[in-house]
Amino acid sequence: MPNLISKYVVPGCRVDLQAIERSPAMSHTDGHRKSHQSKVLDIISEDRIEVAMPMEKSKLILLPVDGEYDLYFYGDNGLYQCHARVADRYKNNNIYVLVLDLISNLRKYQRREYYRFSCALEMDSRQLEEEEISVADQGVDKLIPELPLKSSVVVDISGGGLRFVANYAYEEQSMILCKYRLLKNGKAKEYNLVGRVLAVRELDNRKGIFEHRVQYVNLNSEEREEIIKYIFDEERKTLKNQKGPER
Repeated sequence: MPNLISKYVVPGCRVDLQAIERSPAMSHTDGHRKSHQSKVLDIISEDRIEVAMPMEKSKLILLPVDGEYDLYFYGDNGLYQCHARVADRYKNNNIYVLVLDLISNLRKYQRREYYRFSCALEMDSRQLEEEEISVADQGVDKLIPELPLKSSVVVDISGGGLRFVANYAYEEQSMILCKYRLLKNGKAKEYNLVGRVLAVRELDNRKGIFEHRVQYVNLNSEEREEIIKYIFDEERKTLKNQKGPER
């Protein structure tokens, strides 16, 4: 199988694993499936790799043998994706290892804007007034200035939208203004973006705290690329600071 994975993926590279859903109803929701973060330990061959067993809150996630997953590799030149099957799992020198057989060719992942980067960013927001909704896609300069804003925290961000938590709840399908800052060339840049609230839920373990999932509606291509670049720059910093496990 001509994957040529060794050309694009190296040990230490971050990889996300998402379970492949067989239900047709789930075929359009790949951006919101449960994702397990790990790192590549070794390239055994062009169609077999070893990765660290994923962990969540210091607890091992025991992915099942024969389970099939979408893999997303974060290389120096962008995102790469393929399908894989868990062939084996074992412990080696106190490291829990997953052996994965690649069952599709590696390809450049084109939907970079939908990768969600975990973070903790302060954000201010407000619901749009009724008269603002019709002009929201023309830019924030068309909105009413200096209306009161409410504080929240962005917990993940992408080029397509964001997810934030707050001690209040907007209605689903409402339009909101989102204001937050990201680093661009070492300096903080403020983003003022309009989004549609797709989903709202109260957190199970934090009563009175509500999670909101938002899709941008007025994001231009330049701002989208800036957000994507910020995400990849932060990912590279994280990977650079991580020490590879001893084998």
